[in-house]
Amino acid sequence: MRLLVIPTTGTVTLLAGLAVAACLALLAGLPVSTVAVLTGAVLLPALAWALFDLWRSRRLWRQAPLRIERSLPGAFSLGVPTVLTLVLVNEGPLAWAVTVFDEVDPRFAFEGLPQTVAVPPASRAELRYTVTARERGVALFGTTQLRWRSRGGCFEVQQSLGKPGKLRVYPNFAALARYAWLSGDRRLAQIGIKTYVQRGQGTDFRQLADYKTGDSLRHIDWKATLRHQRPIVREFQDDRDQCVFFLLDCGRRMRADEGGPEQDGHGGSHFDEALNALMLLSYVALKEGDEVGAMTFGYPPGQRRDFAPRKGAATLNALMNRLHDIQPGAMHSDYLLAAQELLRVQRRRALVIVLTNFRDEDAAELRPAIKLLRRRHLVLVASLRERVLGRIAGQALSSPADAVDVAAAHLFAQSRRDAFARVVGNDPLSVDVEPAQLAVSLVNRYHAVKRAGLL
Repeated sequence: MRLLVIPTTGTVTLLAGLAVAACLALLAGLPVSTVAVLTGAVLLPALAWALFDLWRSRRLWRQAPLRIERSLPGAFSLGVPTVLTLVLVNEGPLAWAVTVFDEVDPRFAFEGLPQTVAVPPASRAELRYTVTARERGVALFGTTQLRWRSRGGCFEVQQSLGKPGKLRVYPNFAALARYAWLSGDRRLAQIGIKTYVQRGQGTDFRQLADYKTGDSLRHIDWKATLRHQRPIVREFQDDRDQCVFFLLDCGRRMRADEGGPEQDGHGGSHFDEALNALMLLSYVALKEGDEVGAMTFGYPPGQRRDFAPRKGAATLNALMNRLHDIQPGAMHSDYLLAAQELLRVQRRRALVIVLTNFRDEDAAELRPAIKLLRRRHLVLVASLRERVLGRIAGQALSSPADAVDVAAAHLFAQSRRDAFARVVGNDPLSVDVEPAQLAVSLVNRYHAVKRAGLL
């Protein structure tokens, strides 16, 4: 247990006053010996009292110290404010006035610390503060720093209580939670996700059901109809047991950051937005009965993350545990090498989604990589476009300089669109969107692929 003894403001003021009085006495012409005797007559009893106060206070504290109980969640979500609770337990007969500061991970923003609270005898005092994770990965919480005052008020003693904690910070689950909530109420159109009537559209048999007006006559099950003495039809669903495989760019382009993370899940780096979109589409695909896999690229050799395709309720958690702490690096992303590695690890045909930040100078590398992947897989290139381009292009023209900025933004955007079209060809699935639109665009493209039976 680390202890730090600090004189209180009153003690420092008393010593300073004594020093000033001694200086004034010397300036008034009193002999040094006389001033020394008078100062010692005051200082020595005060020092003795202070030491006695410290000894007595520490003895009383050791007899019945305060205990700290810290309540931490199972994990944090990026950009989401989380309320943490500290409980001070006083089992002794004395009241204590303490100041509390929790050692929060430096990558967190926090409000409500430090706090001063009085803890009556034989009672509990609860205090709360709010933290917001600003970066994914592993968060380290240290001990709780407690500062209490000696009974005589001469010193403040600071010590550490509790145990350090280590928690994970995951991508923002706000978009996923909103999707799950709206899909239950059949209101996905509110967030831009298109829904289609799936009854009878797929090829996999789902169940038998009563005939309804508009059902195709060729789907009538005549044996079941004779058995139940009423029209019975076969219902079908989209093909299941298919595979969605993410190729996630972790290179320098994905370090683009246009603002801190917000509670709705939008904002932050392009890489964070790509992870949010990956998470939402993984949830949707798993609900549809498909497999989900992932592979990163743009890292130094040996640092690549793989996630073999699987399905089931636990897959999303396993995928996030595998990817939650990765950060984009400073390397150039080798698209062709990533395509070759994916073909080596994923031989079964899949919907391969390349999450990247495309530039026109990448066309010479990205085009052959996509061509290679398309030999075996259905490829969807999802590129993130900076929001600032749209803001500049749409700003008012209040000066000649503004006109130049707007024209340059339009020219850059058109050059980017042309280069992207040359890379993906006539592919209607690939998208080049702003980060906030990526998740919804991918879900809509996935539904279109399933509806058309392209896999």
